[in-house]
Amino acid sequence: MVQEQKFKRNIAFKLRIGDLLIGKPIMSSVSGTERFSFLELGNKKIVRVNIIGNIVDKYESGGTRGIGTSETSTSGSENQPRKYVFFTLDDGSGQIKLKVFGDDYERFKDFHQGQTVVLIGTLRNWNNETYISPEIIREMDPKYLLLRKLETEKEKALTFDASSVKKEEVIAIKDKILELIKSSESDGGIETEDITQKFTEVSPTLIQQEIQKLLEEGIAFEPRPGKIRYLG
Repeated sequence: MVQEQKFKRNIAFKLRIGDLLIGKPIMSSVSGTERFSFLELGNKKIVRVNIIGNIVDKYESGGTRGIGTSETSTSGSENQPRKYVFFTLDDGSGQIKLKVFGDDYERFKDFHQGQTVVLIGTLRNWNNETYISPEIIREMDPKYLLLRKLETEKEKALTFDASSVKKEEVIAIKDKILELIKSSESDGGIETEDITQKFTEVSPTLIQQEIQKLLEEGIAFEPRPGKIRYLG
């Protein structure tokens, strides 16, 4: 009997740059070559991330250089120039490079120093440097930097003991959350705050944990920070 398998993208973890800097890059050997596999942070295996930060530096092919940068490309050769643009992102907890090459250059080349952006991207590691290969970059209001800081700090402070709630009750709550998300599709999704308000008798911590599980399982996704949609 052949079982159908549905492809699930790796969850884009909401993190601060400082978290990425203390993570441990895990490498795997492929045909005798070491390749980056994931970033180990606590009990999480991180491949994709959702980061908000300020672009503080930019360097791109063609001789355009951001203030204070000295980074140069090591890709390609003189006979075969390769378009690229590097950004340095800072969120107050640390800095990390975003690196864009080839066909993606045209998609991201117009972002510039001074913008606050949210990005979803894949972690890479080369020559002992962890950086991000962006999938999506969007300009954001700078106030979201503080909101992300508060959001991540709140998550770290959560010490909810799931053993205090019966397994059957947790499953029932998760099912109700999923139904809320599904029923909101005609409205383009639902805010996480609205989900929490629907469960006045349940710990907000438990609600956040179950929403996070749905995201990690690829059942739901975030079209923007704080909003949830059904993926299936």
